[in-house]
Amino acid sequence: MLSPGVKLGNRYRLDERIASGGMGDVWRGTDEVLGRTVAVKSLLPALLDDPDFAERFRGEARTMATINHPGVVDIYDFGSDQQIAFLVMEHVEGEALLATLNRVGRLTSARTMALVAQAADALHAAHLEGIVHRDVKPGNLLVRPNGTLVLTDFGIARSDLVAQLTAAGSVLGTASYISPEQATGAVATPASDVYALGVVAYQCLSGRRPFAGDNPLEIALQHVRETPRALPADIPPQVRAVVERAMAKDPADRWPSAAALAGVSRQLKAQLSQAARTAGQASPVSPAPGRASPVSAVPGRISPVSAVPAAPAPGRASVVSAAPAAPAPGRAKVPSPVVARSPQVARSAVAPQPFPPPAPQPQAGRSPVAAVPLGPARPGHPPVPGPPPRRSRFGRMLLALLLAALVLTCFGMVSYVWDEVTAGPSGRPGPSPGTSGELRLDGRDDSDRTSYRQLQLPSTGGDETTTSEGRQTR
Repeated sequence: MLSPGVKLGNRYRLDERIASGGMGDVWRGTDEVLGRTVAVKSLLPALLDDPDFAERFRGEARTMATINHPGVVDIYDFGSDQQIAFLVMEHVEGEALLATLNRVGRLTSARTMALVAQAADALHAAHLEGIVHRDVKPGNLLVRPNGTLVLTDFGIARSDLVAQLTAAGSVLGTASYISPEQATGAVATPASDVYALGVVAYQCLSGRRPFAGDNPLEIALQHVRETPRALPADIPPQVRAVVERAMAKDPADRWPSAAALAGVSRQLKAQLSQAARTAGQASPVSPAPGRASPVSAVPGRISPVSAVPAAPAPGRASVVSAAPAAPAPGRAKVPSPVVARSPQVARSAVAPQPFPPPAPQPQAGRSPVAAVPLGPARPGHPPVPGPPPRRSRFGRMLLALLLAALVLTCFGMVSYVWDEVTAGPSGRPGPSPGTSGELRLDGRDDSDRTSYRQLQLPSTGGDETTTSEGRQTR
């Protein structure tokens, strides 16, 4: 009985059992000569009872070692020790496809086609070397973390003693993927591997095997006589056609080779991936219920916050903060976010406030921000507010100085024009209005308004009297 720590061939130390099957157990071991991690498959002692089995298996391992393909596990060594035959292979870091299906149920069409293409490439490389796998199933398909696939356990299931094994689940798993010609006793061909890979694809797409029964014989006969259940309705018709052709009862009706199946699967995977990317770009994801649709920002403008609160979830109330924080000077006020709370919290949180919160007071030296009018709304978008006007103290002082300079300049110009109008031809002020040579309207011609009186002077020539005007003197 093997256990951790046992050394086979005085070279390979068994560290941990990682799988069990009808042929034996698979261990993670260490090659103490090369210092690398390996996978060691130990064969059941019952298989060694066939005198020709060990020789055939050794030749199969030698042939598999010649396959140079990234999708085929590398074979390092074969030997026997203490009536235990073992096969040393590459240790693949990854998970069996069977474990993935047990965890997630089913895969997408694109992912399934990608895995089928890789497995078919690996099978074609083996078929070119004359090797038929004969046991293609999800447990023998290992998927690395990067998504690449590796096919393991080549040629082990071709022994006639496999049908006599009664280990629980071993033959049942094999019978679920057996081809009709294998079930009827015919020789397995590369078309048999194509059929088994089609069954694997069917299980990936539907989450179930095409046939189920109480024993392996019943399941094998269903592969021969019955038609599998239809794939789910969401599977694309092209993918459905690929799987149905691979699972045809007559080998002549299947894909002509594993390479042909790989090519059409890879082409379908590319088409499905492109269609998914196109659909994702054409139809944006709709917002979740109770959330506002995002508004794209307009260059040069402040992105607005939707003024309409989000619709609360059923049985919940929307609570708005009653005391919003005062906005920083010079910045636009942003509404408080809407918070959804439970009904118990909502009843105590939505009590009406007796007085509204006081408006924030602007700081000294700063002018309050005036309400910003909304700009024109674009079709399908709410109105976007323009940036608020902002004036600094230096700008106001500069504007006042410019206005003062303009007033002084205007005053000087008016004074200059007035002096030019009132000045004479020589540039000196002319005679006063009261001293001109013309008589004034009141009959006076002296500006000093000196008192006058009328004098009667005796005539020198006789008795005539002359009248004269004279200045009154003292």
